[in-house]
This record gives sequence, structure tokens and C-alpha cells, in this order.
Amino acid sequence: MLTKLIILGVYFLVLFMIGVVASKRVKGLSDYYVGGKNVGFWAVSFSARATGESGWLLLGLTGMGAIAGVSAYWVVLGELLGVGISWFFMAKPFKRLTDKYDAVTIPDFLEGRFKPKTHLLRSIAATALAVFVIIYVSAQIDTTGKAFESLLGMNYFAGALAGFIIVVAYIFIGGFLAAVWSDVFQGVMMFLGLMLLPLIAWFAVDSGEAMVNGLRAMDPGLLSIWGGGDDVWMNVFTILGFTMIGLGFLGSPQIYVRFISVRNEAELNKGRWVALAFTLLTDTAAVSIGLLGRYLFTEVGQDAESVFGVGAEDVLITMVENLLPLVLVGFYIAIVLSAIMSTIDSLLIVASSAITRDFYQKIFHPDIADNKLAKLSRYVTLTMAIFALALSFTVAVLSPDRTVFWFVIFGWSGIAATFCPVIILSLFWKAYSEKGAIASMITGFACVPFFKFVVQDIEGIGIYFQKLDVLAPSFLLAMIAGWVFTKLYPSEGDELKV
Repeated sequence: MLTKLIILGVYFLVLFMIGVVASKRVKGLSDYYVGGKNVGFWAVSFSARATGESGWLLLGLTGMGAIAGVSAYWVVLGELLGVGISWFFMAKPFKRLTDKYDAVTIPDFLEGRFKPKTHLLRSIAATALAVFVIIYVSAQIDTTGKAFESLLGMNYFAGALAGFIIVVAYIFIGGFLAAVWSDVFQGVMMFLGLMLLPLIAWFAVDSGEAMVNGLRAMDPGLLSIWGGGDDVWMNVFTILGFTMIGLGFLGSPQIYVRFISVRNEAELNKGRWVALAFTLLTDTAAVSIGLLGRYLFTEVGQDAESVFGVGAEDVLITMVENLLPLVLVGFYIAIVLSAIMSTIDSLLIVASSAITRDFYQKIFHPDIADNKLAKLSRYVTLTMAIFALALSFTVAVLSPDRTVFWFVIFGWSGIAATFCPVIILSLFWKAYSEKGAIASMITGFACVPFFKFVVQDIEGIGIYFQKLDVLAPSFLLAMIAGWVFTKLYPSEGDELKV
């Protein structure tokens, strides 16, 4: 225990020092929220990927690998497509326009793009950001509590509170730069940890043939890329649900604010290859860890959840504790926390910007200077964090059987369904109108809870939508709503010139 605590102490000290150094660069609002738009490609690409993955990569996706088997590799394909389209086709035009509009936030970009006569568009965007980011942050805090509980034997609530205090401390003083620099540090740790564990586990396997035969004996479906069920449509909806997770990379604000912050478009050309390689290697490794853990630590007749807990989320932890020396166990504890904290910090910065920049400054105090808002930004960040902590504890009490994978995906889907269709249509459809954008956001925002809490409970079809999950149908309906309302209420002029 002492060794683990020492390693964690060093890890937390590094994060705090990053915050201290970053704080010296914060002179105004642009510095606090987008690093003065002067961030290099290594930092942007590692930060974007670490933020986009979160604790679900190490705990959720590894668990899905243990439960679903090789069909979980569809998640890898979906994320590769999402990351690739985002970096290769969307990042540069988005960067060009945000520079043109002098945008610091996503609502800034939308107002620059549509030039509305009222603040309705900004208000809806900022409200949606604040709501779903709070949900997403609360999911990450929940993951922190589970990680401390599983890895250190701490009380869940004490662990969640400890992780909360640490991450809030360094972003409170350092803002966006602290988040980005810490994401680079934490992203490297995640990458190394995910690359190392499957290699070590492979040496514990008798042979590839023995592993294949062992998994087949446990459940032949583990080796089917199409899923193991007898219901063909259930398999189709499951695969679509896995693959469509990648839609969230096509405009989610916590990722796209990194494109606003990058120094120039040339940096994006370099960063896209780093982002793709990171995604391919880490996601593939995560699913492989789940498969290896299923083979090494379960027997014929046992399901993954009976051994690794709800959602099989302890498969990585089980492997680490049984296969690695104590020093490396401490290292992996820090890696799990890195995956979680690299997302919490970015989300809190985005949520804070929605309140400080988009409501307080742009709507209520348009004459206030940016350099007078840095202090307020810090306190808004703290307040939003406290709201997320309270929600996390509430969900933990009311839903003890929740899983990391689906709790995180709900928050992720809410943000993605609200903003990704708007960003896509704003970049590639010149005729897209303000009312179309508002319709897209409201539809995406409303459809996520509708599909989660209404459609998934409908007898007969609900089970299929549970497998598909909420993002794909909400995303599709938001795109349709944007098209319909643009046709009904077209723009007065051609606002988009890229």
C-alpha cells in the first residue's frame, strides 16, 4: 500500500506543478479557455485523444472486450472513422472559421457563422453544454470513486472526493493550458500502460491456439466478429451501437476546442497522424486486454461479470494485480486515474466557458474586457465541478448497479447529439440556417433522454435500441431536423465563406 501511495503522490505532484507553471501563462479569458490559440500539434493531438477516451477506455472498453469478445473491435473501427473524418476533413475548415470569427467557444463559432439578431442560439448552445457536460463530468467522478475503491480499497465516496480535489486544484489555477499539458503527460501514461499490459499477459498464455480453444469452450460467440447471439437483428443493432460511438468525435465541444487552440493549420496536418495512431493502438489494446483477461481468469461456465464485477470493469485491475510487480501496480493506478482526469479537466473548462463567456460576458455584460474575467472563470469552474460531484454521488446512491461504460456513454452521447450535427452542417452546407441549427440542437438534446428512458423500455423493440444505444438515432434525427427547418426557414444571406 505504501508503494502505491508514494507513486500516486508523485503523480499528483506532477499534475499540481503543471497547474502552477500553466497559471503563469494565464493573462486573460483566451489564455484560460484556449491557451491563447498558440498550442502545438503534439499537445493538441494527445490532449484531444486523452479527453475523448476518458475512464471508459481503461475500465469500460476493456470490460466490453471481456463480455463481447472480438465483436468489441467494432468500437475500434468506429472510433478510427470518427477520429479520421474529424481530423482530415473537419478540423482545418473549423479552425479557419473560428479564427475568422475570433471564437473562443463553440457558441462563439455558431454566432459568427449565423450572425443571429438575438442571443437565442448562444443561449441554447451554452445551456446544452452546461447540462450534458455536468452529466459527463459526474460520470468521470463516478469512475474515479470506483477506481480508488477497486485499486486502493478506499471508500467509494472518499476516493471520488480525493480525485475531484486533485483535478480541480490544477485546472483552477492553470485553466486550459494546465488541462492540455496534463493531458499530454497523462496520455503518454495511458499509451504506455495499454501497450505494455497485453504484451505481459500474452506471456502468461500457453499459446495462441490454446487461447482460441479456451475462449471457444467458454462461449463460441466470443470469437465471432458478428456477435454471438442467435438473433441476427440483435447482432446488427449491437454492432451498429459499437461502431456509432465514433460519431461523437465529429464536433463534440470538449474535443473541438482543441482545434480552436492550435497554433495554425499546419499543426493540424501533423497532429492528425498522431491522433489516428493513438486511437488505433490504444483502442485495440483495450479490447485485447479484455479478451486476454477473460481467458486467463475465467473458466468454462463462468461469465465475465461474475468474475470481474458489473460490466466486467475490473478486468484490467485483476490482470494488473495478478500479473505485475507492486511498483507497476502503482503505475497502473496512476494510469487509470490519468484516463479519468484527462477528461474531467477538459470538460470543466468547456462548462465554465459556457457560463462565463457565453452567458455572463456575451449576453449580460458585453462591455466587460476579457482580461477581467480570468478570476471569475476560476470560480465558475469550481462551482460547476461541485455540481458534478453532487450529481455523481446522487447517481451512486440511487443506481448502485450502473456501469462505467454506459454511464459515460450517456453523457458523451448527449454532448455529441446536440453539437456534432450542428458542426457538420455548419461547415459543409452553406444554406444551413440559424433556425435549422436551433432545431438540430434541441432535437439532439431532447432525443438522448427520450431514447434512453422511453424507447428503450418499449416492449418488443426496446431491447434493440438498448443495443444500438442513444447516439446514432439522436444524431440522425438532429440532422434531419436541421435540414427540415432550414428548408422551412432559410437563411437571409450566405453566411459561410470558408
